[in-house]
Amino acid sequence: MTTATPSTILPPGRLPGRRIGILMESDFVEDEIAYYQHRFLEEGAEVVLLTRLWGRPSLTFRGHDYRAEVTVHNDLESLDYGELSQYSALIVPSGMVADRLRYSEDVTQQAPAVDLLRRAFRLPHLIKAFSCHGLLLMSAARDSMRDRRVTAHNNLVGDVRNMGAVYTNQDLVVDGDLVTSRTVDERHLLARAVIELLVAAKQDPAVAR
Repeated sequence: MTTATPSTILPPGRLPGRRIGILMESDFVEDEIAYYQHRFLEEGAEVVLLTRLWGRPSLTFRGHDYRAEVTVHNDLESLDYGELSQYSALIVPSGMVADRLRYSEDVTQQAPAVDLLRRAFRLPHLIKAFSCHGLLLMSAARDSMRDRRVTAHNNLVGDVRNMGAVYTNQDLVVDGDLVTSRTVDERHLLARAVIELLVAAKQDPAVAR
C-alpha cells in the first residue's frame, strides 16, 4: 500500500515567485501576522516583513496580545521604485503599526513609511492592502486616497472621509489595486482578496508584472 505524500494530494501554490511585503512595528496583532505569513506561503509567495530600521541591521518588536517577539531585518527606507517594483503586494496590518510608522522626527518631513506608500500608489500592478487601523498611515497622503472606495475600523470613518476617500460600510472593499478591511477579524477576507487579485493579474496577459 502506497502512502500519499502532501505533494501528491495538494495542488501547488498559485503565486510562485510573487513577493508580498508586510509593514511591521510594535503592538502588532500576532494572530494576524501569523495568518498572513502562513496563508501567502501556502500559495507559494515570499513574505517579507518591512519596517523602518533607523540605521540598525534589525529590530525586534513585541505583539499586542501575547507580547510575542518578531525580528525584522528589512528596511522600508531602502525600497526605491526599482526595489518596490519587485513586490506584488504591500499590506499595512492592524494594531498600532500604522500609527507608529507615521511618526517623523522632523515635522517638516513626511515619515519614510508614508513616502513608501506614496510610491506604491504610483505602481498600479502593486496591490495595496490595509486592515482595520492601517489607513492611519495614509492620513498624510490625501492625494493618494482621494475618491477611492474604502472601509476601515469604525473609529476611522471621519479620518478616511477627511482624506477624501469614499467610506463604504462593508467588511471588505476592493477598489482596483486597493484592498481594505474593517477589522482584524476580516484578515482572511483581506488575504483572500489579495490572492485572487494577484491570480487574476497572472492569468491576464494584458496586466503587467
